[in-house]
Amino acid sequence: MMSVFLSNLSSPPLLFFFLGGAAVLARSDLEIPGQVAKFLSLYLLFAIGFKGGVALSESDIDATVLFTLVSAMALSALIPVYSFVLLRRRFPIADAAAIAATYGSVSAVTFVTAAGYLDMQGIAWSGYMVAAMALMESPAIIVGILLYNHFGNKQSEAAAPFSWKHLLREAVFNGSVFLIMGSMVAGWVSGTEGMRQVAPLVKDLFLGVLCLFLLDMGIVAARRLRDLQQARDGRSNGKVMRLMLLAGLLLPVLNASLGLGLGWLLGLTEGNALLFIVLAASASYIAVPAAMRLALPEANPASYLTMSLAITFPLNLLIGIPTYHALVKWLL
Repeated sequence: MMSVFLSNLSSPPLLFFFLGGAAVLARSDLEIPGQVAKFLSLYLLFAIGFKGGVALSESDIDATVLFTLVSAMALSALIPVYSFVLLRRRFPIADAAAIAATYGSVSAVTFVTAAGYLDMQGIAWSGYMVAAMALMESPAIIVGILLYNHFGNKQSEAAAPFSWKHLLREAVFNGSVFLIMGSMVAGWVSGTEGMRQVAPLVKDLFLGVLCLFLLDMGIVAARRLRDLQQARDGRSNGKVMRLMLLAGLLLPVLNASLGLGLGWLLGLTEGNALLFIVLAASASYIAVPAAMRLALPEANPASYLTMSLAITFPLNLLIGIPTYHALVKWLL
């Protein structure tokens, strides 16, 4: 495990993530412009989706693939349920539902980083794991809203009417899901010949773009850490901060354990098992916050967004991925 950990610690993407955090601590004016950061994100989603589609075109759709996709969706629906049960007595109902949805959904960037880690290690993984990632976005959002509607207080008369149509559109057709699914379809249709045509863009530039993107994420995550000091309504709240820190560290460990068990039962290969665990352990900070702003305006973004981006995301990058990999190799 130590050799895998040290290998991940010295990888260029992780070093650039640390560089971003160091820039904030040093009060440097280093910053990735917003439009550039958006382009980097779009590129990574396109590249990982296209590569996954090509890999999917070269593999057979068998029972393992179907069971994995169904299990991924079921896991995305299950995680918010027990997360909500654990959180509802410690957080307001709206916050607990939003946090539960956040941890049931997935982080595309964590998945991309894990896929890049596997590529650097020379470990094969299958394209259908990209489909699993995309399919895990929406169930968690829907379950989180259902939990709030069942356990939460009724909306005041002055509140804006809630629309399931708008929520489902946000959950299923948000930009990240649409792009990665569309890129996967394009890669699946064009196959090996399509990859040959775009390889200089999709393969050769991937690691460098990932480094720049994680530099930006390091800056953002370090800034979010400061939000822990102002967790609620601008007032310092040490108890809430400790709860957020504890939940942000324990939930991914619990979810990863469940993903490890499911990966073993499904008989996944080393690379696919690691990606499955990473999907289970990650937390969304793009799709879910966008949906929560629409569906649960009562929920405090400083809670669920700070937990996913400033606590769980660095945890998975620094410790999680190499630890999950070591556990996969031990179990398999």
